[in-house]
Amino acid sequence: MNASAPNDQVTFGQLLLQCLAALLIGLFLFAFFLMLLTGIYQAWYAGRILPGIAIRDVNLGGLTRAQAAQYLLENAPLSSTDTVTLWYAENPIDVSLGQLGIEMDLAATVNAAYDFGRRGSISSWFALQLGANFTKRNIPLTITFNQDATLVTLKQIAGLYDRPVQEAGLTMDGVYVKSELGQNGRQLDLVDSLEQINLQIEQLNLEQIVLPVIETPPQIMDASPFANMAQEIINQSVSLTMPARQPDAGREWRMEPEELAPMLSFETRQMDGQTKLVPQLKQDFLNAYLQEIAQAVDVKTENPRFIFNDETGTLELLSPGVSGRALDYNATTEALQAALAVGDASTDIVMISHEPEISDEVDGAGLGVTELVHSETSYFYGSSPERIQNIETAAAQFHGLLIAPNATFSMAEAMDEISIDNGYTEALIIYNGQTIEGVGGGVCQVSTTLFRAAFFAGFPITERHPHAYRVSYYEKTSGNKRNNDLAGLDATVYVPIIDLKFVNDSPYWLLMETYVNRSASSITWKFYSTWDGRTVEWLTSGPTNIQEPEKPLYKENPELTAGEIEQVEWEADGADVRVDRSVFIGGDLLFEDTFTTQYEPWRAVYEYGPGTEGMPPADQDEE
Repeated sequence: MNASAPNDQVTFGQLLLQCLAALLIGLFLFAFFLMLLTGIYQAWYAGRILPGIAIRDVNLGGLTRAQAAQYLLENAPLSSTDTVTLWYAENPIDVSLGQLGIEMDLAATVNAAYDFGRRGSISSWFALQLGANFTKRNIPLTITFNQDATLVTLKQIAGLYDRPVQEAGLTMDGVYVKSELGQNGRQLDLVDSLEQINLQIEQLNLEQIVLPVIETPPQIMDASPFANMAQEIINQSVSLTMPARQPDAGREWRMEPEELAPMLSFETRQMDGQTKLVPQLKQDFLNAYLQEIAQAVDVKTENPRFIFNDETGTLELLSPGVSGRALDYNATTEALQAALAVGDASTDIVMISHEPEISDEVDGAGLGVTELVHSETSYFYGSSPERIQNIETAAAQFHGLLIAPNATFSMAEAMDEISIDNGYTEALIIYNGQTIEGVGGGVCQVSTTLFRAAFFAGFPITERHPHAYRVSYYEKTSGNKRNNDLAGLDATVYVPIIDLKFVNDSPYWLLMETYVNRSASSITWKFYSTWDGRTVEWLTSGPTNIQEPEKPLYKENPELTAGEIEQVEWEADGADVRVDRSVFIGGDLLFEDTFTTQYEPWRAVYEYGPGTEGMPPADQDEE
């Protein structure tokens, strides 16, 4: 029994080895046939997409890549012409995928379908390839997203549907205040919209996309409470009152509803921690209204006027100074607008007081007015009574006036308006290239005299305008003689456009006195101050480059009778004149200046009545 045991063990071991060998051979054969089957499968589908592969349920199994591409084109699961609905708030907008820059990447999609089941480990090949025979495998589309194109479309949508915040407002309907509701502002959020579109592309959810819109509410949605306050102001009118401590305190100006309504506007303001609509007056309307009040209440500040007593060397009061006042536009505007903002329909106007620079009791020594420093006389022989009246009226404007040290004196600013109401009358003036009847003819006799006074007294002259042609009045001397050396020493004014200005550049006040002597046909202008030693040297070229005027012109005037002839223009030679002046103080040159004048040649003009015999003369011009 013991001798047979080893033989039994060898037989079991051999059997085990045989079983293992058979198992290995079986596994090898299985692997061999599996590889053979896979190779045959791969060879069968070489260059073709494996079966069961689909793109969004479009089956591509068994197709080559070219066939799959063509098939996808014909049965596109996604086309650039497909539409998607974008929602801007409650507004649907249909756009194509192409407009959003969304397109299928055909080549990448086909390659992904072809590569499915061909990449990865051997086990995954078997699983994917064998599984594809029994189930459909949908693989995702490869999509390109051009955000630049998307942004263009979104901006177009924003341009159509974005709207600014509309604040509630108030408007006027005649004398009635109407309120208008506000409206939320809307703005497409471009950045968030791009992110939303990109998210839905990743989810392949492209049927509709809700665009993010930023809504901004107005500060005031309902203005009706403010309309009631504004209506109360209009109903009771707006009033301005002259304040206390004024001579006419209590004087009132009222804006009635019909006048007030067109002046009203409404502004949004933060008041008491709240946003409110407040009534305000339009600035241009208010300025015009205040100008009317200013014309009625402003008082020009005037220094006292004096005359110098040559015998005693003292000043004598001619007229007392006048305390002035002026409406303060800015302060009155601010006070009225502030009152309206809180519903108050009345306020005081604001006045600024101005006192004269000097008192009525000042003495000449205190001002430096101690002596006559210059006197200048011009002559107006042959002037009409109307012209003389205007000379007297204008000259009186300057009699007794004081000019402060280093002040620039403007003749136009010192004069009242040249009008009939102010004592002027019609006389001949030069206007627009011709001599005509006009209010104030003769005022230039006054300006010419002042110019010469300032010229020969040695004061700087900062503005002077000559006449268009030589006027004989301004070249006359005592005895009705004519001095050509006075040519180029005239000055015209046309208030307020054309002015005459000079500077009192001395350290003393300058007193001016004017005297018109009808019997001597003269006007004299005196300067009183303290002589600082200045002297004047001057040189004139006299009239040069003389140009004779054209022949007289004859014009028929239907207002004249037959045989009646009137001369309306007098001839004057054209000429150029240069006048040089040197001003010295104590022998030292203070300054030099030059005045040049170009006078036009001026033809004589005659007017005659219709039917006047011998008119016009055969050899003369006729208009």
